[in-house]
Amino acid sequence: MANTVYLAAPFFSDLQIERVRKVEELLKKNPTIDSEGIFVPMDHQYEEEEFGSFKWQVGVFETDVRQVRKADIVVAILDYTTQDKEVISDPGTVFEIGTAFEHGTPVVLVQFDDTNKINLMLARSHTAFFNGKKIDELATYNFDILPPMYSDLTVF
Repeated sequence: MANTVYLAAPFFSDLQIERVRKVEELLKKNPTIDSEGIFVPMDHQYEEEEFGSFKWQVGVFETDVRQVRKADIVVAILDYTTQDKEVISDPGTVFEIGTAFEHGTPVVLVQFDDTNKINLMLARSHTAFFNGKKIDELATYNFDILPPMYSDLTVF
């Protein structure tokens, strides 16, 4: 049985949306992933409520947390912005990573930037880390056995 995925990522710019779609497509090519079981939060924004309203906030939050807990694996894109040549991650994505980790759900981190600098808490909470050109390996990574894939990370 193929694995379901919660794809955590910022989606506030065209570049971020492009990255989400690239990772989604790579995951859909992977035979160990259920291509119909990839939950992409930006596609589920509780449109029946006014954006930003209290009901919208509650609906989006509860849906996202439920889907994180329901997924077999969380794949999280870390790239949000950069500061002093360090990748800064989106706070919502970091929250989803922490929720997954605390729930015992494996976390696979993706960073388009090819730097190996990463926050300590993120560096120690993942099963696999793909960055730069290695991102294409998401299409062939075995999500059934989740072999550890680490880089020589510099933490901050």
